[in-house]
Amino acid sequence: MECRGYELRCKEIINMTDGSRVGYVGDVVVDLEEGKVTALVVPGRLRLFGLLGREPDVIFPWSAVRRFGADTILVEGAQVRQRDRRERT
Repeated sequence: MECRGYELRCKEIINMTDGSRVGYVGDVVVDLEEGKVTALVVPGRLRLFGLLGREPDVIFPWSAVRRFGADTILVEGAQVRQRDRRERT
């Protein structure tokens, strides 16, 4: 199966550890020097319809990705970390 970068946004991430649906891919982190994808980012959920901002983003390192499907990406949740939107540079 072939997949382009923009098609990742249509895929839902599912945690294999507990079967939870994390959300849809919002961004991809790429190391430009080596030309490799290093992480998938799921935007944090809105709090009170966005009036109170968002929860922190959930970042899955590429090493946590286990399988790609037609509509889903399976990840192993033990390697998940979160990032606040204010940390972006």
